[in-house]
Amino acid sequence: MEALIAGLVILVLILFFLGLGIWVFAGLFLVSVSGLALLLDMPMQRIGSIGTSIIFRYGSAWELAAIPMFIWMGEIIFRTDISDRLFRGLAPLVDFVPGRLLHTNILGCTLFAAVSGSSAATTATVGKITTEELARRKYDTNLSIGSLAGAGSLGLLIPPSIVMIMYGILAEVSISRLFAAGILPGLLVAAIYSGYIMIVSLLSKEVAPAEEKRLSLGQRLRGVANLLPVFFLMVLVLGAIYSGLATPSEAAAVGVAAAILVAAVMRQLSWQIFVESLMGAVRTSCMVCIILIAAAFLSTAMGYLHVPQNIAQTISQLNLTPFTLILVLSLFYVLLGLFLDGISIIVMSLPITLPLATMAGFDPVWFGVYLVLMVELAQITPPVGFNLFVIQGLTGHPIGRVARAAMPFFFLMCLAVAILTIFPGIALWLPDILFG
Repeated sequence: MEALIAGLVILVLILFFLGLGIWVFAGLFLVSVSGLALLLDMPMQRIGSIGTSIIFRYGSAWELAAIPMFIWMGEIIFRTDISDRLFRGLAPLVDFVPGRLLHTNILGCTLFAAVSGSSAATTATVGKITTEELARRKYDTNLSIGSLAGAGSLGLLIPPSIVMIMYGILAEVSISRLFAAGILPGLLVAAIYSGYIMIVSLLSKEVAPAEEKRLSLGQRLRGVANLLPVFFLMVLVLGAIYSGLATPSEAAAVGVAAAILVAAVMRQLSWQIFVESLMGAVRTSCMVCIILIAAAFLSTAMGYLHVPQNIAQTISQLNLTPFTLILVLSLFYVLLGLFLDGISIIVMSLPITLPLATMAGFDPVWFGVYLVLMVELAQITPPVGFNLFVIQGLTGHPIGRVARAAMPFFFLMCLAVAILTIFPGIALWLPDILFG
């Protein structure tokens, strides 16, 4: 009962401070301090000592170095014409598939996710090309923006993923194993999306205009050459990690150097682009890292209050089957996704949900992939689905229309979650092969 009361107090404090509209990291710090002071009557000197140790521990964590590096790599790519090349390279490969150029959203986001690590960057970079081009060629608008919203969220799942790095640090799970675990589920989601587009296109010829002309083999090969910069970065970064030659943080630094080299070779590197990308990475990295530290403080405070342990014990006494537990957690995360962004969802829920999942027999690596999928759902659900806002800014369509267009892809991702739960080996097979 005491743990329940403490949990309710923490929840009320979170809703109160975040409801004031203050920064997320400040709200988390205030919740932690208030909870320890009010519920445990802990002196402020002791609270300050706990907070200081957390800041030093996480501020010096080598794994955190990967976050600003991957963000910087994405910022550099965002400011070059790699996204234009992506569309020109993919278009010849899909012009004979039902749905034709609509698949460029799926394939483009899948490939760009492998060099970005950010859902927003993936959606914005691919969307700034495909939305205008598909509209000009009279493709179905709802299917165009809906597929972009769904596929853009793959930036969180397909490595390198900033959210996976955060989960790995908080859950003390190998980031390399998490990266490997995200590949096949990411490809599964992309395949489900493309399959849906094919089915809709076969049922309704109006969603995709008739092809203008059949391309020759030479034209297709010349188009594929436009994909070489993306493939180069993918092979370099992911190959360094999975071969064991570099840690994720070291591979991120290599990725930045490679992105700068690619921009220079393409004659698009300027001092302005260098500075703008660097400052953009600094701003985003500071935001992510300080939220991560604040979340660690909140997790520590909840540990002192025994909230996660007691809630996990209470739920375990309900004797829920593993699948029933995942169903309950999924409904819980969908509800959270209506009101919170992905980072907030992870840092606030992980101290409670991870012990529940491990007690039910789920692998922490698998649960990380599952949690990222649930965060992806939050990216395309109003009122705070960030991908929806990005697409609204790109297209000018009302947020309600964007949300309705994304709804089929929301349910398709739910299908992917169900498949992953029934067949956990989809996520665990590759890391077991690569790392034993």
